[in-house]
Amino acid sequence: MRKRAALAVLSTVTALTGFVVPGAYAGETQTDVQISDVSFDGGKNIVVGLDSKTITVSGTFTHPSGIQDADFVLWRGPEGANPYEAYDDRIVSQQFHYHADCVASSATTSTCSQTIFLEPDWRYGGTALANAHAGTWKVSVQGVADDDSWTQAASYTTTRLQRYSKLTANAGPEPVAKGATLTVTGKLTRADWDNLAYRGYTNQPVKLQFRKAGTTTYTTVKTVYTSSTGSLTTTVPASEDGYWRWNFAGTSTTPAVKATGDFVDVQ
Repeated sequence: MRKRAALAVLSTVTALTGFVVPGAYAGETQTDVQISDVSFDGGKNIVVGLDSKTITVSGTFTHPSGIQDADFVLWRGPEGANPYEAYDDRIVSQQFHYHADCVASSATTSTCSQTIFLEPDWRYGGTALANAHAGTWKVSVQGVADDDSWTQAASYTTTRLQRYSKLTANAGPEPVAKGATLTVTGKLTRADWDNLAYRGYTNQPVKLQFRKAGTTTYTTVKTVYTSSTGSLTTTVPASEDGYWRWNFAGTSTTPAVKATGDFVDVQ
């Protein structure tokens, strides 16, 4: 079986000096280990704030001889590259010295999983998680059979690594006279992994929504763009009691988020 030669860090291509695939495996012939149902935390995007986060990646592996191990790697690099040999960035697991936890459901099939540790301020031998790492990552999956044959799918699927977002809403004055002007403010922020703080997300479209008291559905009133600091502000006529909130649809680097509705009493 091939083993990884790096710790669970985001590594740059400059770190590859002297990296060689172990010679014992260089002549192996790949056979058809069947791979299916690969997912991260149940199929969700990977969202990280300023604190460390552990995620679980798992998949189902099948081979006539049975399954002994598996491996999952998040990586970036050119199409056709091998995430064990030539990559721009990658994220790997520390679990049990890179062995997956495989549980057999039959003589031929196992569900294998690994944990991946992410932390914006991670300093142990690698590059800390930085804002530039937010976005889409390729997922390499490797399954190893009991007869030591193996299959690697370098770009089995993709996943997104995103910067945790926050959104606030405040409507006033409260109470407000019917027909008077109501001002709704808020702020859209997201995790800044470079500076370990939450910073405003600039020039993003955010929907202002209203829910009439006694109902359960929000209706979009207008779309407002965030300022250079992530702030939002607009005015609307006060017509009836209800809740006002902001709703951000998200981007490839930042998850969708909805503010908690702010109730306004119209008199």
